[in-house]
Order: sequence, then structure tokens, then C-alpha cells
Amino acid sequence: MPPEKPQWAELFKEVVTSGLCTGCAACVIVCPHNVLDYHAKDSSYRPFHVPEDGGPEDCTHGIKGCTSCTRACPRFRSWEDEIETFMFQRLRNTEEVEGISTEIVLARAKDSELLEVGQDGGLVSAILSFALDEGIIDGALVSGLKGDGSTWEAEPKVVRNRQEIIETAGSRYTYSTNMLAYDQAIELGLEKLALVGTGCQTSAPKAMAAKKAGKVGRRFVLSIGLLCSKTFDDSIFKELFYNKYGIETSNIKKMNIKGVFQIWCHDNTYYEIPLKEAHGWTREGCLHCPDFAAEHADISAGGIGKFSDWTLTLIRTELGKEIIDTMKDKELIEVRPCDEDPDAIDLMRKLSRVSRKRWPTFAVSGPERR
Repeated sequence: MPPEKPQWAELFKEVVTSGLCTGCAACVIVCPHNVLDYHAKDSSYRPFHVPEDGGPEDCTHGIKGCTSCTRACPRFRSWEDEIETFMFQRLRNTEEVEGISTEIVLARAKDSELLEVGQDGGLVSAILSFALDEGIIDGALVSGLKGDGSTWEAEPKVVRNRQEIIETAGSRYTYSTNMLAYDQAIELGLEKLALVGTGCQTSAPKAMAAKKAGKVGRRFVLSIGLLCSKTFDDSIFKELFYNKYGIETSNIKKMNIKGVFQIWCHDNTYYEIPLKEAHGWTREGCLHCPDFAAEHADISAGGIGKFSDWTLTLIRTELGKEIIDTMKDKELIEVRPCDEDPDAIDLMRKLSRVSRKRWPTFAVSGPERR
């Protein structure tokens, strides 16, 4: 009996319509036949198959043997085992609830401008700037704000220099499908890409590599993961922030989450909104996501702990370690041992456990059985 070749029909049933789909769009960008597209409006954040080619539930190319979409998906069947075996040549042990890493440190940028515009220490901005300067990458897929930023609507963007990094620095907490900037990067002639995103996104390049999804995966040479419990639908701006607190999107200067939703405004007002008030705007794709700590990035980073201007940093791969060590040696970043903030480690592991329990029992395999 020939081996099974799972294609869009299986992906549609087992991931896209089952609640497992995070909306990362990996399947869309690897599709060699351009028969997959993406709903980025109306809170959908889902791939779909064009009706002209087999309808929404099947694919004529899949019937003929194309499996690109299932090989790119970071939530299809035994995705976690395949990625970890590829990255680390082993599976995590029970104590590694936040994923496998070689070192956990506190870090921050020494560049005052990157420290100011970046989130929680500016480390991600500093890494991108360093990787571009050193030729490790020639561009990065990130999130930025649409237009003049007054709507606070996030959108995927390509950055190629320091100024573009600065313009897109900071966190939004609504979803941006950063992989959808891939086509723009290729049009610009870029070949060595970094991806910055939440764990659901930064698992995708490693899924592509582990399951040999083709040249798209080979272009992603660096992934920087953002610690993330959930993202929120764009409607939170009007339905909660404005309707209850009177906060205009055009007045928002910066946002952060430190146990509460923190919002700084251009008119120097400041708000703290209880997170429980925001739960109703949780994006559907986050409800079953088991990955708080961006477990399959080269470097994972997040602003949790008592030091608000330092980044909790998990170094996971040889490339990640080489970058952090070199940046430290060149005095581009400051690094402190993580045991200076044990509460941050405890919180990371607590939130990782909570996230991993989300993985449903109906899935073919997954984190909840580790």
C-alpha cells in the first residue's frame, strides 16, 4: 500500500476548521500553485482554498500528490515531535515545559534609541539591526502599524535597515500575520530572511525545514519568537478601549501587558485595564495554542519579570547562541543571569503549563500528552 500523502483536504479538516489553526499563513506562502489565500479581515485569520480549484475542502493538486501545505503547517499531526527532533535531535523532557533551550538570560540593548523605541529592553530590535549589519539576513518579516498608525491596525511588513526597524518597534497585542510579507520580501530580491512573531508563527520555518517543504523554508535563516499568552481581535479598540474608557486609537502611544493592559497616550494620560476585561476579545486562533514561550524559535524573548527594561531571553539554537554571544562581546547588549529574577522564570513556566493544557484531546497528537 503506498504511503499516505496528506494534502489540503486533511489540513482543512484536521486543522483549519477544527480550531487548531493559529492563522500563521505558512500553508499560503508555500503553496506552489497559488490556490491558497488568506482571510485577514473580520476576525477570521484563516487560510482558504480558492473555489475554482477543487472547492474549499479539496485541492486538485493535492489529489495529484502535492503536500506542501501540510508539510509547512506547524500544527498538523505530529508537528511538535518532528520539529524538536529536527532542531535538537531529541524530544523535550517533562521539566522543559517552556521548550528546549541551552541558556536563559536577561538581556537588553545598549543602544539608547533602540532601548527607547523597543519593547522591554529593545533586544529584538537590537538583534535585527545586528543581523542586518553582519549579513546574517538581508531582511526581516515583522509587524508594523498600517498607514500613519492612528488606527493601531497591525500589518505585516518587511524591514531592511535600522530606520525601518525603529519604525516598526514595539508590541501591538493584536494579530499580524507576518509571514504574509514574504511575497514582498521576494519582490525586493531578499534571500536570507528573519521572521519575528509569536510562537505559532516562528514554529512554521522549522516545520518547513523538518518536513522539507521546499525553498520557502530555506530562505528563513533566523526566527525570533515573542512570548505570548494570546492576542486580541482588532475590535477591542472600539468595543473596550473606546466604549468603556474613552481611549481614541489616534491617542495611543504605546501598549504593554504586565498583569494588566497598560496604555500610554500622546496626551500623557495612562490607563491600566484589567486583563479579565479583555478576555472576550481573545482571538479564536489562540484558544488551543499550546505555545507560550515560542518554543521553536532560535531566540525567544519576552518582557516578564520585575525588570521592566530587560528582556527574558531563551537561547535555543547554535545560531541563537552565536548571535547573543557576539552581540555581548561587541557590547551591543547587556546580559545578566536569569537567576537574578527567579520569579520571571517561575512565571514563564507557569504560563507555559497553562498554554500547553489548551491543546485538545481530539488532536491527532500533541503537547497535552507530554
